[in-house]
Amino acid sequence: MPNSTRRARERASTHDRIIEAALRVLESEGAAALTVRRIAADVEYTAPVVYQHFANKDALVLRLVGHGHDLLLAELRRVVEEPDIDRRMLRVASAYVRFAGEHPHLYEAMNGTVVDADERRRAAEPAIDVLKELLATWSDAHGVELADHDEACEIVWGTLYGMASLGRLGTVGTERAQRLAEQALGAILRGWQTEG
Repeated sequence: MPNSTRRARERASTHDRIIEAALRVLESEGAAALTVRRIAADVEYTAPVVYQHFANKDALVLRLVGHGHDLLLAELRRVVEEPDIDRRMLRVASAYVRFAGEHPHLYEAMNGTVVDADERRRAAEPAIDVLKELLATWSDAHGVELADHDEACEIVWGTLYGMASLGRLGTVGTERAQRLAEQALGAILRGWQTEG
């Protein structure tokens, strides 16, 4: 095997180890605990090795935000296999809130101010596209003309975000927030049907 191939594999392996270590710290302790020194120590490297892969902590957090959106997208894609579009929409609501409850620190990084809003939006775009496709399928199935699909998507996304936020309250919790998200989305969809 050529040295360049081996070096490329080693570099990729180091990159993956850094991401895994950073994700463990983020998931267990939150973004405040993430430091380049901490991650370097966790993977048994020096800080300059981490800087070879990420320009700074912000670049590392941005990569974790992208990873979080990849995980969320995988969850959403699992539920879009539901054949009934109405149940599929409610399952998406539940899956979104469940994801937020299972990954609270990652979800917070994905939606908080740790990363620039435009960067967060770019990272979220594939999941937003899935939601837009679902809304288009739902509106076609019910003969509902949504005036603005982007705006409809933002209404749904904002509702799910709000319910996920409520789920972090001890008095609500994730399971109840999932039910509330389904109820809220169901009410929105029924309202659009009535208007259409």
